[in-house]
Amino acid sequence: MLPPGETIFTTFRLAGSVPARAFRELHRQRQVAQEAARALPDPAAYQAAHRRAEKVFFAGFDALLDAATVGPTFLEKEKIAELVAGELMLLEELGFQVLAFALLPNHVHAVLHLPQGSGVSFYKALQLLHQRTAAQSRRLLRSTLPPEADFWQTSSYDYAVHEAAELPRLIDYVRHNAERSHKQGRWLEWPYCYVSPAFE
Repeated sequence: MLPPGETIFTTFRLAGSVPARAFRELHRQRQVAQEAARALPDPAAYQAAHRRAEKVFFAGFDALLDAATVGPTFLEKEKIAELVAGELMLLEELGFQVLAFALLPNHVHAVLHLPQGSGVSFYKALQLLHQRTAAQSRRLLRSTLPPEADFWQTSSYDYAVHEAAELPRLIDYVRHNAERSHKQGRWLEWPYCYVSPAFE
């Protein structure tokens, strides 16, 4: 059991890695579902409907990322994957518990826990991680990434884990990300997938 604090399942991605029209449609569908949920008189029914809307949105979003029909796939380059994975593990020096992460060609899933009273801002720490990895990656990609182009998409998908039963399911999702997204060959032995020994 984790101590009280903030546990977040976060997905961040390379800039331009999802078709804009399809992403807008997913957002529209989520808004419609959430409005329908708000109309429910029973709080428990509202919560269940809201969670369903969120799960449907994320499933569609992750499927678009896995399809990788648009945008760059820089994270399949081992030097870039290594530096991103290294920066994720360095979050532990700030007080985070890195529970799991998986790097795919154009996005990252991570489950992070920030114990209560750590004095660290979850979002500030991730913002700094994005800045550092973008700067280091630009040096490796200077022949292929224009100076004016963003490396990371500015927004991320963040889901706060409130129920203990959700946590092992999310970690399992991250653990089996390559197989679930039908990756083959080296992706099945890809070293840039991590699960904390506490959840092995």
